[in-house]
Amino acid sequence: MARSFSAQDLNDLVGGQLVGDGSVQLTGVASLGLAGPSDLSLLASGKYLESFHGSKAGAVLVADDLSSVAGGPGTRVIVRDPAGALATALRHMFPVDRPTPGVDPTARVGTGTRLGRDVSIAAYVVIGRHAKVGDRVAIGPGVVIEDGVEIGDDVSLGPRAVCGTGTRIGHRVTIKAGAVLGGIGFGYTSSQEGHRRVPHVGRCIIEDDVDIGSNTTIDRGSIDDTVVGQGTKIDNLVQLGHNVRVGRHCLVMSQVGVAGSSRIGDGVILAGQVGVAGHLTIGDRARIAAQSGISSDVPAGAEYGGYPARANREWLRSLAVLYRIAPIAKDLESLVRERRTHA
Repeated sequence: MARSFSAQDLNDLVGGQLVGDGSVQLTGVASLGLAGPSDLSLLASGKYLESFHGSKAGAVLVADDLSSVAGGPGTRVIVRDPAGALATALRHMFPVDRPTPGVDPTARVGTGTRLGRDVSIAAYVVIGRHAKVGDRVAIGPGVVIEDGVEIGDDVSLGPRAVCGTGTRIGHRVTIKAGAVLGGIGFGYTSSQEGHRRVPHVGRCIIEDDVDIGSNTTIDRGSIDDTVVGQGTKIDNLVQLGHNVRVGRHCLVMSQVGVAGSSRIGDGVILAGQVGVAGHLTIGDRARIAAQSGISSDVPAGAEYGGYPARANREWLRSLAVLYRIAPIAKDLESLVRERRTHA
């Protein structure tokens, strides 16, 4: 349930500049077109001015370069970053309820496992032997934590998440429903007799402040470790193969697949459905467009796109040429028909 607070409270919270009635009470949040008199909304771009002019929102977070816009709701909080201010406001309006500490009677905790203070373990959780669970960890229904797993403080594991042997999780990590960490990777040696699985003895290391989306899978290393760096955010349905190393503060979006032993630098963005071949390096701060296929190393700071991926300018020029081919082909067909007619 949302907390109610005033426009003045909002302004104090986000450090903005209040315009209009600071006593307006806000109990919800909505887009400009759907907001009512008790809702908070935002105007971050001039392309939404039409919706702003017709909005009935009680208060609007407005970008400072749009502060002089006429019309629209009279109560405004002027800020440099409306989206960031909205995120702050939402955390205040909709605080997360932490589960009550305790161990459900249906849960199973193995011998030698150590549980920290104020841990919450839901129904049908299975924790193996000699695991370590930090303080204030919330473990959802049906989670499986295998032998020897280490989990830091303030970690949240969603329903049916799995942490395999060799998994180490830092502090303040969020793991959503169905994610599988530290599973055995797709590693085989092949011969005339068939395919033999390579034992995976490396670890899966998740550093502090990482978010991992639903049904994402991060394999343990075969010999080296698989590592996800501090502050990285991973979307749903992502696959990271064995020995992959992802740097700090990366964004890895839905349906990305990274093959084994590739290296992703710090601050990299991999947009949706990017595929990265094995044993490659993507440099720090690189940006990879959606549905790109990475088949060679990417320099630091580069922007790549396409399949196979190349520098954005080259890719866009190639697309422009491709779209010009169809009318050229049509003109050629017309010339051929005309020549045949006069032959």
